[in-house]
Amino acid sequence: MQINGFSKLSKNEKITWLLSNYLNNNEESRKILEQYWNNDKALQELHDGFVENPISNFYLPYAIAPNFIIDQEVYAVPMVIEESSVVAAASKAAKFWSDKGGFTTEITGTTKLGHIHLLYNGTTSELIDFFRKYRSDIFQVIAPLEENMKKRKGGVKDINLIDKTSQLKDYYQIEFKFETANAMGANFINSILEEAAEFIQQKARGTLSGELQIVMSILSNYNPECVVKAEVSCNISALTIPEMDAGEYARKFVTAVQIAREETYRAVTHNKGIMNGIDAVVLATGNDFRAIEAGAHAYAARSGQYRSLSQAKIEEDKFIFSLEVPLTLGTIGGLTGLHPLVKFSLNLLQNPSAEKLMRIVASLGLAQNFAAINSLITGGIQKGHMKMHLNNLLQLLQATPDERQKAIAYFADKKVNFNELKRILDK
Repeated sequence: MQINGFSKLSKNEKITWLLSNYLNNNEESRKILEQYWNNDKALQELHDGFVENPISNFYLPYAIAPNFIIDQEVYAVPMVIEESSVVAAASKAAKFWSDKGGFTTEITGTTKLGHIHLLYNGTTSELIDFFRKYRSDIFQVIAPLEENMKKRKGGVKDINLIDKTSQLKDYYQIEFKFETANAMGANFINSILEEAAEFIQQKARGTLSGELQIVMSILSNYNPECVVKAEVSCNISALTIPEMDAGEYARKFVTAVQIAREETYRAVTHNKGIMNGIDAVVLATGNDFRAIEAGAHAYAARSGQYRSLSQAKIEEDKFIFSLEVPLTLGTIGGLTGLHPLVKFSLNLLQNPSAEKLMRIVASLGLAQNFAAINSLITGGIQKGHMKMHLNNLLQLLQATPDERQKAIAYFADKKVNFNELKRILDK
């Protein structure tokens, strides 16, 4: 059923229309939506203002992973995620590495990119001359838009013309390099690009012999010059794992990572586990997890083959495990000053700079990866995951408190199986 003017309806009118046209006027559906409304009217209006056509709130668990030692500072890290075992795994990894020096990090760059995408059907040499002539003028044109960012030591750092005609006929880019301080900077970057594009289009008329067409101006979510590295290391003898000898464990761990470096089917799942940790913190701090995901996966494929984002190696008697990933994060702007739980998250993390948040997020990704590989090469991933998932299954089956205790005791030394769970509850 199509409708005109849906956005103009009140929240209750939207719900009534949905019930009437899609849900057979089921009032239970209305109750479900309304029970997730916040009783604080002002707070609910704040949340409604984040998106278009809101009709309710969708809750996800807000959890804490404690005991993270990152660059010799101790953190309790907020995580927003619905998947069982992720927070427990991150916390376990944090505790494991806490007496081995914790996580160390290094920022290799914070440069963000944006592009003016254009077509030009004249000669490349003429376009290059045109760009060189007006490059300094572009800086002058965008200067008023940079004023506030420059006060925070940000702004446009470089502008270059890139010939892409070997990939697409008549296609060129004008690439801008930005520093955005503690802001993610999306609005700043796009405003600069659009202002510069308008200027370039105006100057091209009557100057160039060919036709220059601006196709679009937009930031890139792939930022291979905005990268953080997180690492853990210890003597092999410190890898005290009950299931096997420390040396065997280290070698098996390195082999597992090497498989993900070389085999795409494994690499995708391997990196998904890394993103379990990264996305959860990105969400909790009000950043764009979709942009982070897209950039990370592009970075994983930068060699021409999709590979693991993490690496592991043995040097003499030392085990070294590291992760390198692009992270474009902000601690000001966007939701950071609006969403109460985002503000709480940043306060909990001692109001970090964008760079410090990069370090924290990368460490969570590495911790999550360590926990996953540890499970895979020892008891298997399902043992721990299904123990955590047991609670979800018990809720699904509407188990009583006595039935819960019975099930938990039964599966204490067994792998959780849904059919077996139903059988013992039906006894």
